[in-house]
Amino acid sequence: MSEKKMMLGNAAIARGAWEAGVKVSSAYPGTPSTEISEEFVKYPGVYAEWAPNEKVAAEVAIGASFAGVRSLACMKMVGLNVAADPLYSVSYIGADGGLVFVVADDPGLYSSQNEQDTRRVCRAAVVPCLEPADSQEAKDFVKYAYEISEKFDTPVIIRTTTRLAHSQCEVELCDRVEPADKEYKRDPAKRVMMPGMAKKRHLVVEQRMKDMEEWACSQPFNKVEMGDMTIDGKKVGFITGGIPYQYVKEVCPDASILKLGMCNPLPKKLIQDFAKQVDVLYIFEELEPVIEEQVRSWGIDCIGKELFTIQGEYSANMIRERVLGQDLGIEPTPEIPPRPPILCPGCPHRATYTVLKKLKIHAAGDIGCYTLGALPPLAVVDTTVCMGSSISSLHGMEKAKGHDYIKNWVAVIGDSTFMHTGLNSLVNMYYNQSHGTVIILDNRTTGMTGHQDHPGTGKTLTGETVPAVHFPTLIKGIGIQNVHVVNPFDIDEFTKVVKEETQKDELSVIIAQAPCALLKSEVHPYKVEPVPDKCVHCGACLQPGCPALTKNEDGSIRIDATMCNGCGLCMKMCKFEALKQVKA
Repeated sequence: MSEKKMMLGNAAIARGAWEAGVKVSSAYPGTPSTEISEEFVKYPGVYAEWAPNEKVAAEVAIGASFAGVRSLACMKMVGLNVAADPLYSVSYIGADGGLVFVVADDPGLYSSQNEQDTRRVCRAAVVPCLEPADSQEAKDFVKYAYEISEKFDTPVIIRTTTRLAHSQCEVELCDRVEPADKEYKRDPAKRVMMPGMAKKRHLVVEQRMKDMEEWACSQPFNKVEMGDMTIDGKKVGFITGGIPYQYVKEVCPDASILKLGMCNPLPKKLIQDFAKQVDVLYIFEELEPVIEEQVRSWGIDCIGKELFTIQGEYSANMIRERVLGQDLGIEPTPEIPPRPPILCPGCPHRATYTVLKKLKIHAAGDIGCYTLGALPPLAVVDTTVCMGSSISSLHGMEKAKGHDYIKNWVAVIGDSTFMHTGLNSLVNMYYNQSHGTVIILDNRTTGMTGHQDHPGTGKTLTGETVPAVHFPTLIKGIGIQNVHVVNPFDIDEFTKVVKEETQKDELSVIIAQAPCALLKSEVHPYKVEPVPDKCVHCGACLQPGCPALTKNEDGSIRIDATMCNGCGLCMKMCKFEALKQVKA
């Protein structure tokens, strides 16, 4: 009897990669894909790493494929934008050892800056795309992906979503296969994408997709489930896939369903035959009308985005309301006080932003937990576009309006994000002679996605201790001379450095260095307590917005000892010694 185990979607993907014989995995952490690599690295006989960014991760996996082994690159959907350059080219080149990208979309924007649909990228890059509907399929589809990759000489993308990544079901475990490494044979006409060679490979890619379209009609991941459900005497059918399939099955178990496990290329004949067997055809797909547009282009009448939203996650209730016309009788959500996300107690970014707010300095922001500096009461971060954009945005402002314009601006970027794409932006500022101040918020980890390491931490995905990239040396190596390392909790010193550097007609980098308060290695020996008889109820200690501090009805301060880690920022805001540090 085979072993079965409850597994999250991400854990099942990692298991599928191991069972498929994957030897090399590279990734950059990004919710909701992060746990794939964290699970995969636990298996024997594999190499797994955190790369500085998704482009590098993709190229590492491509290189391993060139060497003839099965390889994996994992990222979230906005990370695929960073990896787009190698993806579009390797689509032409193909795969020697099986090559799979796992890309996690985020319908509903739980932790992302946009809601893009990876299926659009798959179509543009002419790359096949599989979309599992539960953890068992997540594991199985990874194995299918490697078979497809090697059968059709192509990279394959597996599209997941937040709901799949972080939901779980029972998964049947299998043994690992050990496919023989492919022998390397030099073939520049296939692997060197200069124009004359790429033109010929483009024709190969287009034919590959035509062949795959016909082949996909008979594959088990695209399946028809005929039922007898009718509405107003008309037989109802759904075309769906991924997590939305689960909602259809829950609400309309007797409906006819064409479940598409492969969403690019679409199995045209299978869809045409299914459409002929139903009277009303619904296309139920989250985000973009990728399936719907192609189905309509073939002259097939269907109901899609005119009924279902193009934004956000789908649900079973959406079908109940919009297909079955049910009144769900759900009472309106009562008014509740807003509870915006906030920086953690003891977060060093709070100290940084407290100083910037005091100095009335605007911040061009970046992607990380420090983006929360855009919200009250700190309200310092004015812009956030994408990874690494803060430095480039500051540069653009300076070139547009002159240096005096940005003397009350800084760029803020986390240490992991700086390694991701901030470094190139800083090089650009130096090369093009910008004058501005960049603050690297160095909390010694990739905080937002759950404390993953990066080249600046001195630890790898496997936990191995390695030489850490030394930011001051790296930055001075570019040629930038004004580099300062300051603990942001040293408010006076940090204020002094920021005031001086922002007024210079030079390029400056301030490394605000203090560890994330939630790192397991951090020990917090102190707490802060109020001294009630010294408190004048001025509220200065509340200005940084630490959630451990609240105000009593009489205006005095209360500190939640379970949240306080004794960072002392509130003490430094108080001029009346109404707060004291005590041993925890």
